[in-house]
Amino acid sequence: MAWRGYFVKWTKTECINSVSTVSRGSRFTLHPQQRCGFRKEARKPETWKRDRGIPEETGPPPSEAADAVVSRKVVPPKSGPPPPGAAPRRTGKLFKPFMFTIGFTGCSFGAAAILQYESLKSRVKTAKDEAEQEKNGKASQDMTYWHNWWNQLTDFQKQVILLMSFVDDFWSSLTEGQQMATGIIAVNAVVLCCWRIPSMQRFMVKYFTANPASKTRCLPMLLSTFSHYSIIHMAANMYVLWTFSSSIVSLLGKEQFLAVYLSAGVISTMVSYLCKTSTGRLHPSLGASGAIMTVLAAVCTKMPEAKLGIILLPMVSFTAGNALKAIVAMDAAGLIMGWRLFDHAAHLGGALFGVWYVAYGHKLMWRKREPLVKAWHSMRSQAPGGRGRPGGSGGDGGRPGPPT
Repeated sequence: MAWRGYFVKWTKTECINSVSTVSRGSRFTLHPQQRCGFRKEARKPETWKRDRGIPEETGPPPSEAADAVVSRKVVPPKSGPPPPGAAPRRTGKLFKPFMFTIGFTGCSFGAAAILQYESLKSRVKTAKDEAEQEKNGKASQDMTYWHNWWNQLTDFQKQVILLMSFVDDFWSSLTEGQQMATGIIAVNAVVLCCWRIPSMQRFMVKYFTANPASKTRCLPMLLSTFSHYSIIHMAANMYVLWTFSSSIVSLLGKEQFLAVYLSAGVISTMVSYLCKTSTGRLHPSLGASGAIMTVLAAVCTKMPEAKLGIILLPMVSFTAGNALKAIVAMDAAGLIMGWRLFDHAAHLGGALFGVWYVAYGHKLMWRKREPLVKAWHSMRSQAPGGRGRPGGSGGDGGRPGPPT
């Protein structure tokens, strides 16, 4: 009987192990439909319809019907699929950028005219004060005063003053165009450093990249002109600006050049907005290429026979007119063929604005600034502390005119 008891004990142990194994296995291998509940039993055909000769209604199985219901809820019917690669064209949202372009361009040239007036007035006043000092013989007294002041300084203070004097001499040795280009390069360098700060990435993308699909579209039209993410991109643009800065400033003057440069950045971005919206390629862009193309086009239009060269190929030379034609042709081809290496629309917009300004814009805009300057001069003369024209009588009651 011992073997019988041992056999009964062995069978019980094996049954328990098999039951536990099945329960553990079935716990993890559920049928997909059991997760949402039990499968509904199929409805039996009604016998009374069959007895009376009424045909039974046939339909899909319950599982297929449930899947169809779920599919209708998840995937709504499509009224009309849009063509592949097409983006919604929101040309109505370009009204504000267009008005911003017109307003900013007008304000830029108006501010440049007033700035030129103030600069000329300051130069006249400085020349008058120097003439009065020489007439009264105060130059020798000033030299004695500064000589005594220098002897009272420490060695460290003298070294700082000598360094500042060296920087001032270097700045004075630059042309007016190079001085303007140095200021623009400094602003671009600061913006480039801001791109390297992780906490400012969202702010930089919002305000320093131009994108017609963005909620902020007006202010980035100006700020993106001073924005470069790549050091190579910035170096190439600033080299071209430095090369043509002396020529463009000698043609237009500092104030007019600044107005043209800023306006060119906004206008080229507006042209880029139009092309991106019309083609549906809504991607952000940044850089000073549009404004620099205006400078390049203006110089090449004014001096088409000037000789230009390539820094890496000094033996190759060509005229400025041919260079402008080649650049415009390349950008036109890139715009038509859809190249995405550069913002060819902004390049073309800047180049066309530069050609138009030299040919017609200078006469239509800058030469008609006299009413604005006269109004500003009248307002300055009526303000407290305003004085008349240098060299004129202040008590004659006449209203002086603006300096010429």
